Amino acid sequence: MHPSESRAARILVADDQSDIRDALRLLLKSEGYQVDTVASPAEALAAVATDAFDLALIDLNYARDTTSGQEGLELLQRLHEHQPVLPVVALTGWGTVDVAVESVRRGACDFLTKPWDNPRLLATIRAHLASSASRAG
Repeated sequence: MHPSESRAARILVADDQSDIRDALRLLLKSEGYQVDTVASPAEALAAVATDAFDLALIDLNYARDTTSGQEGLELLQRLHEHQPVLPVVALTGWGTVDVAVESVRRGACDFLTKPWDNPRLLATIRAHLASSASRAG
């Protein structure tokens, strides 16, 4: 049995905006997930270095004056290097086709834009958790 089948899946949420972190934490906890939130790429990397997560949901933009997604793309690549099997869903308010393609190239399993649609976000998370569990089991 995969660990996520015997306990609530643990999801890491990385976003620099507290209202986004709070909204995602409330939504995901209401679905029975364990949720850890962090406000920066450095905090996200520290979290995955010390704890096991079943999925990460990360913002691509952390510096308030940028919309390039570079910080998030670098985080994505580093998360993938640290935990190659961790499903990572990129979530951004500044989605472009180029950023979406680059995020998948760097290891994202999916790419969603803000504001997100709750049912679609939850379906995406469930699908990637199930896929990850089937690969592990």
